[in-house]
Amino acid sequence: MTHKQASVVIAMALVMMASLATEAQQAANVAHIGLMRIGSPPDPLNEAFRQGLRELGYAEGGNISIEYRWAEGRPERLPTLAAELVRLKVDVIVTGGPGVEAARQATPTIPIVMAVLNDPVRLGLAASLARPGGNVTGLTNLSEELPGKWMELLKETLPRVSRVAVLSDPRSTADQVRVSEAAARSLGLRLQVLNVRRPEELEIAFAQARKHRAEALIVLSSALFYVHRAELVALAAKQRLPTIYHQEEFVVGSGGLMSYGPDFHDLFRRAAGYVDKILKGAKPGDLPIERPTKFDLVINMTTAKTLGLTIPQSVLERANRVIR
Repeated sequence: MTHKQASVVIAMALVMMASLATEAQQAANVAHIGLMRIGSPPDPLNEAFRQGLRELGYAEGGNISIEYRWAEGRPERLPTLAAELVRLKVDVIVTGGPGVEAARQATPTIPIVMAVLNDPVRLGLAASLARPGGNVTGLTNLSEELPGKWMELLKETLPRVSRVAVLSDPRSTADQVRVSEAAARSLGLRLQVLNVRRPEELEIAFAQARKHRAEALIVLSSALFYVHRAELVALAAKQRLPTIYHQEEFVVGSGGLMSYGPDFHDLFRRAAGYVDKILKGAKPGDLPIERPTKFDLVINMTTAKTLGLTIPQSVLERANRVIR
C-alpha cells in the first residue's frame, strides 16, 4: 500500500469513527419512555399524551422513543408488562389505574408518571398529594364531589326517579360508593350497589338491576369499565336504563346517555409535562400530584330520544357538549 493509499484509508477510518461517535451520542440523548395501558390500541388518551409531548418539543423517533405495552383489557397482564419495561431500562413509565400499582411493584426506582388514578395516597403509592415521595407522581382523577354530582344530575334529569343503581369495581371504587350512599340518602333515593370484578359479570349486574327495578344507573370511575365501555353502553341500551358515566368516551362514539367528569384528554396531555420535568432531572417524589382542573358534562340527545327522555333545559344549559 502506498503512502497516499494509507492516508486515504486512515481518513476514511477517522470519518467512520466520528460518525459512529455521533450516532452513539445521539442514541445516548434519546429518552426512552414506557407507556403501559390496560386497553388496546387505538386509544384516544394515548394520542393526547403524545400530543402533550409534541407541544413540549419531543419527537417520537427523534429525541424520544416510546415502548408501548397493552394489557388488552386483562389487568392480570399488567405485572408482566411492567416487568418488561423495567428490563428494558426505560427512563420513565407512564400508566394509569391499576397499571400504576403494577409498575410500582415492578420497580422502586424508575420514575412512574400516573396519568389517572383515583386515590394514590389511600393505595400507599404516595405519602401525600403535595409531596408524594418515592418514585410515583402525576395526576389523580380523584374528586370527592363527583359521586354526589352524578346523583344530582340524575335526579334533575329524572325528577321522579327513586331507585338508582351504581356499578362498582370493589378494587378501585370503595370511596366512590361511600360518597354515593351519602348523596343518595340526602336526595331521598334508594341505592343498589352492583359489584363487578370481571367483564363476564357485567350482564349479571344488569340483570340484578332489572330484578330490583332500578330506574337509573351510575357507572363509577374504573379502568375495567372504561375498557369495556362499548359492552356497558349496549347493556344499558338493552335494558333501557338511563345511565350517567364518568368519562365522555362512554357517550362520544359509544352512544351512552350522559357523562360528567374530568377531561381525561387534558389529564393525559398534562402527564407529558411530568415526563418532561423528570427527563430534565426532577425527582418524582418532589413533584406534587395534581387534581383535575377541567370537568365536562356531555349529553347524547339521540340516546335520550331513544329512551323517551326529555332532558330539562337547566341541564342542557350546563352541558359542555350536546350530541344531536
